[in-house]
Amino acid sequence: MSNADLIAAAREAAEHAYAPYSDYQVGAALLFEDGSIITGSNVENASYGLALCAETVAVSRAFGEGRRGGLTTIAVVGPEDKGDGAPITPCGRCRQVLNELAQLGGTDPLVLCVGKTQVREVALSALLPHAFGPAHLD
Repeated sequence: MSNADLIAAAREAAEHAYAPYSDYQVGAALLFEDGSIITGSNVENASYGLALCAETVAVSRAFGEGRRGGLTTIAVVGPEDKGDGAPITPCGRCRQVLNELAQLGGTDPLVLCVGKTQVREVALSALLPHAFGPAHLD
């Protein structure tokens, strides 16, 4: 599985976003050690605080399918025609949610932050240094 394939999966997921308020469609794709991909798209709500980010939807789907770790790579894409075209990164909440899944498998996944013309590659641990996780509760 190439990074380009994972980004393509995230772009396809973004097409299914429900974003009537922001008109900012986000897609996320999670790659696991076994080669499987789980995607998610953002879901907005008239009560803005109840919106779900694409990464959170994808992680929820992964947990719903019984996955507990094995996360190797994450791709996050937004609309190419919004903002300055810079790569987008997961928000703080999503970083924490992704970290939970990663720590269960002892991985530090690569995050592909996709912009209009650039892909920024960064480890999740760099996006969320000194992260709180399951091991802190033992």
